[in-house]
Amino acid sequence: MERRAGIAFGILLACCPCASALNPSLDINQFAHTAWTIRDGFFKGHITSIAQTPDGYLWLGTEFGLLRFDGVRSVSWQPPAGERLPDDIVLRLLAARDGHLWIGTAKGLASWKDGKLTQYPELAGQYVQALVEDREGTIWAGGTLSARKLCAIQSGSVLCYGEDGSLGGGVLSLYEDNGGNLWAGAFTGLWRWKPGPPKRYPTPDQVTEINNLIEGDNGALWMAMLSGIRQLVDGRVEAYPSPRSGPRFRPNRLLRDRNGGLWIGTQDGLFRMHQGKTDVFTKSDGLSGDFIYNLFEDREGNVWVATRGGLDRFRDFAVPTISVKQGLSNATVVSVLAARDGSVWLGTNDGLNRWIDGQVTIYRKGTSGLPDDAVESLFQDDGGRIWVSTDHGAAYLDHGRFIPVGAVPGRWVHAMAGDSAGNLWISHQDQGLFHLRGGIVVEEIPWARLGRKDFAYTLHPDPVQGGLWLGFYLGGVAHFKDDQVHASYASADGLGEGFVGGLQLDHDGTLWAATQGGLSRVKNGHVATLTSKNGLPCDSVHGMAEDDDHSLWLYMACGLVQIARPELDAWLTDPKRTIQTTVFDNTDGVSSNARLASGYSPRVAKSADGKIWFLIGDGVSVIDPHHLPFNKLPSPVHIEQITADRKKYETSSIQRLPPLIRDLEIEYTALSLVAPEKIHFRVKLEGRDPDWKDVGNERKAFYNDLPPRNYRFRVVASNNSGVWNEAGASFDFSIAPAYYQTAWFRASCVVAFLGLLWALHRFRLHQIAQRFNTRMVARVDERTRIARELHDTLLQSFQALMIHFQAVDNLLPPGKGKDALEKVLDRADRALVEGRNAIQNIRSSTTVTNELSHAVTALGEELAGSHDGETGPATFRVSVEGTPRDLRPILRDDIYRIAREALQNAFRHAQASQIEADITYGDSLLRLRVRDDGKGIDPKHLQAGRDGHWGLPGMRERAQQIGAQFEMWSEVGAGTEVELRIPGSIVYEKARGRDGLRLFRKKKGGANER
Repeated sequence: MERRAGIAFGILLACCPCASALNPSLDINQFAHTAWTIRDGFFKGHITSIAQTPDGYLWLGTEFGLLRFDGVRSVSWQPPAGERLPDDIVLRLLAARDGHLWIGTAKGLASWKDGKLTQYPELAGQYVQALVEDREGTIWAGGTLSARKLCAIQSGSVLCYGEDGSLGGGVLSLYEDNGGNLWAGAFTGLWRWKPGPPKRYPTPDQVTEINNLIEGDNGALWMAMLSGIRQLVDGRVEAYPSPRSGPRFRPNRLLRDRNGGLWIGTQDGLFRMHQGKTDVFTKSDGLSGDFIYNLFEDREGNVWVATRGGLDRFRDFAVPTISVKQGLSNATVVSVLAARDGSVWLGTNDGLNRWIDGQVTIYRKGTSGLPDDAVESLFQDDGGRIWVSTDHGAAYLDHGRFIPVGAVPGRWVHAMAGDSAGNLWISHQDQGLFHLRGGIVVEEIPWARLGRKDFAYTLHPDPVQGGLWLGFYLGGVAHFKDDQVHASYASADGLGEGFVGGLQLDHDGTLWAATQGGLSRVKNGHVATLTSKNGLPCDSVHGMAEDDDHSLWLYMACGLVQIARPELDAWLTDPKRTIQTTVFDNTDGVSSNARLASGYSPRVAKSADGKIWFLIGDGVSVIDPHHLPFNKLPSPVHIEQITADRKKYETSSIQRLPPLIRDLEIEYTALSLVAPEKIHFRVKLEGRDPDWKDVGNERKAFYNDLPPRNYRFRVVASNNSGVWNEAGASFDFSIAPAYYQTAWFRASCVVAFLGLLWALHRFRLHQIAQRFNTRMVARVDERTRIARELHDTLLQSFQALMIHFQAVDNLLPPGKGKDALEKVLDRADRALVEGRNAIQNIRSSTTVTNELSHAVTALGEELAGSHDGETGPATFRVSVEGTPRDLRPILRDDIYRIAREALQNAFRHAQASQIEADITYGDSLLRLRVRDDGKGIDPKHLQAGRDGHWGLPGMRERAQQIGAQFEMWSEVGAGTEVELRIPGSIVYEKARGRDGLRLFRKKKGGANER
C-alpha cells in the first residue's frame, strides 16, 4: 500500500504546477539559506550531481556513491544483494519522467527503478558526465576518456555515435532546447545533434570544455566555459557579457529558475542575475564552498547548490529583510514611516533612507540639512511633509532640504503625531509633551502635569473624539484633549501590563493597544485584552498594523502574527473564545525579539502597496499580505524502515516479525524540501492506538512489548503551509506468537486448569468421604462398645436378678402373691428380650434387607394396619425413581430411623387420608420425601417440636450427623412434607475397584480410560 501511495504522489508531483518559485526581485542574501557541510559530517565526499525522482526524494551523486536525501537526513543507497554500480564515483544523475533514476559513473551507466538495477554494457568503462531526456523519452548519455561517444537509449536498446572520433575527447554536456534541438558540448566544439544530421559549431576558445548548456532569455544557446559564458548567435559562438570582468569569473554551471533568474555556479562563488542586476554569494556569506559543481531547482522552487564543501539550499522567505546589501546606509533601523506617495522612510544610525521601487536615497547631515545622522522618530503631516527627530534636534523636509525646528530638543524623542486640528505633538522622554502649531512650539507639557512619572512611548490622534491618545512606557493609555486627560486606562482596568508599543484606532473609535501583556481593546469605557490564553502564541506585542483586508498584523516577541477580522469579531462576542492565528517565525524570515527592537516610532507601517513593514533591530522586514508564499503540494509520505530489537526489516512487503518483540522502531518521512522542520506528522498503529497521535516533526515512532497479532502502521503529514496529505502511507506487519501465546496453548491451559479443578473437586470429595467414613467407623465402634458394656453389665446383672426372683417364686405357695410375682417375671422376661434386641440393633443394621424402599414399604404397611384415622385407615404409597443402589449400613439405619419417625408422626398425629414416601436414587444425590395431606403442624412447633417431644429435633440431629440436608414444610390444614437429601458420594456403597480418580484409572490391558 505504501508503494502504491508513493507512485500516486509521484504522478501528482510530476503533473502539478510547482508550489512556488524564488522571488525574482530579491537578492540571494534575502532568501532562506541552509548549508550542510562535509566538515560537519553531513556528507562524505563532494556532491557532483543532484536529481529528484517523482516520489519526492532528492538524490545526491558523490565520489563515494549515491545518497538519498529527504531534507533532514541522508541515507547511503545500497544496491540489491549481489549487485553494484559500475563505479562508486557518481558523476551525473537524471530523474526520467517514467520514474527511472539514471546514474552516470566513472566506469559506465546504470538505471534504477522499483528495486531493479540495470547496467548498460555498451557504455561500460565510459566516464559518463552528461545525461538528458528528450521529449520522446529517449535517454542520451555522453562520455569522455576511453569511450568518447554519445549514446541513445530507448526501450532498452542502445545506439552509440562518435566512435569515428568526431567528438574528440567525448561529450561533457547535453541539452534539449524548447524547439526540440538536441545540443552536445564536446571537446571538438558545440554540436546540434538532432533533428537532421549532426552539425558542429566551433568555438573560438583554445580550451573547448563546454561544461553546461541552457537556453538564454534572448533565445540564444548559452554555454558555460572556463573562459566565461558564450552564446550561439546566428550560427556563431561569441562571448556573452560577463557579470564580472577579469580572469576570476570561471563558470561551471548555469541554471534558469522558473521565474527567469539566472544562477551561475563558478569556481569562485554563486552569481545570480535578475531584473538587470547581479548579486554574489560566496563562502564568506555562508556558502558551503566557493567551487560549485552543480545547480538544481526542485519541484517546490528551491534552488540547490552542490559545492566542494557541501550542499546549500535557497528558498523564499515569507518575510524578507532589507538591510545594507540592499542599499541601506546602516543595518540598525530604528523607525519606519510609510509615506502617502508610496515611498518608505527608514531612520537609521547613519542617515535617513528613502526606499521606493527598490531604490534607496540616503539623506545625511552634510548634504540635506539633516540636524544629525542619528535618526530617531518619523512622522508625515497632513501637508505631506516628513518630520524627523535626531540626536541634535527635529526638522521637516521641504523641497528636498530639512528645515530645523527650534525649541524642540534632540535625543529621546519617542513619538510624533498630528491631530485633526492641525496641531503637531512630540513626545520627549525628559521634557514632556511638546505642542506645535505651524512649525512653532506653542506649549510644553511636563509629564508630571499629566500625573505620570514615565513618558509616552507612542502617540495616535483620535479623529472621532478629537485630541490624542498616549501610550506610556510603564503601561497604561490616556486620552488627552484640551490640555487635560479625559480618560485613562491601566492594568487594573483590564489593559495589558507593561509598555505600550503601538496604538491604532478603528473607524468607529475603537482603540487597540499593543502592550507587553497582550493586545488590548478599549471601547465605550470597556477594556478587553487578548492574550495567549485566547490563542495568541505569546503575550508581548511590540507593534501592529491593519492590512487592506482589515486583518490585524501583530509583531510579537515570538514572531509575526496575522489575525483575520472575523476571528477578532468572534472573540469580541465571546471573550473566552480561542482564536485562530497564522504565525510567521524564524523559519519564515521573522527575527524574534523579546524586547522592543527600537524605542522610537513608528515601529510598524503599512505602505501604499499594502505591504507591512516592521523593525527587527537588524534591518527592516517586509511582508506582502496579498502574495504570501503558499505550498500547494502535499508532501509525499514514505515509511522507510522498521527496526525490531535492533534488526532492520524492509517495508516493501508485508513483514512477519518474530515472537517476543520488545522494542519496535518505525522510521518515516515526508518530502517537502521547502521547510522540512515545519512538516507535522500524525501516526496511528491500528491494532493498538485508538486514535491518531500528533507527533509534531518527529520522524520515528516507538512501540514496546506489542502482543502478537496483525498491525497496520499509518502516517499522514502536512507541509510547511499546513496542506495535509490525508492518504499518507501505511505498512502492514504482524508479530508471531511465542508457543505460550498461541491459541492451542491457551486452550490447553484452560483444559488443564479445568482438569485441575475437577481433580481438586474429586480430591475434596475423597477427603470428605474419608472423614465421614472415619466418623462412621467411630460410631460403629462406639455402638459396639456400648452394646458390649450393656451385655456384660446390665443384661448380665438383670439376668442374675431374674434368677433370684425365680428362686423366690419357687419358694412361694400358690396364691395371689405368687401369681403377681409370675406376672412381674413375665414382664421382666419381655424386657430382657427387648434389651437383647436393642443390643443387637446397636451392633447391626435395623433392616433385614439393604433395599431401603422395601424397608420403608414394610414399615408403612405395618403402621397403616395399626392406626386408623378419623376418616378410616390412611392410604399409603411408596414410589421409587432411579435404579435402587446399596447404601452404607450405618447411614441406611439412620435414614430408616428418620423415615420411621416421619411416618409414625404422619400416621399417629396428622389425621391424614393419604401418606406418600418418594425415594429417588440419583448419581449425585439420594432423596427421601415423606408427605401427607393431614392437618399440618403449627408453625411455632415446626423447628423444635412440642415440649417434651423429641421426634423433630431427633430427625434434624440424625440428618446433621450423617451430612444430609433436612427440610420440613407444613401449614395448618395443608399437610406436612419432610425431605432428606444425602450426597451420593457418602451414602452409596462403593463397588469394589471404583476407588481413586477415574481420570487416571487404567482399563484392562493397560489402556487409559477415555
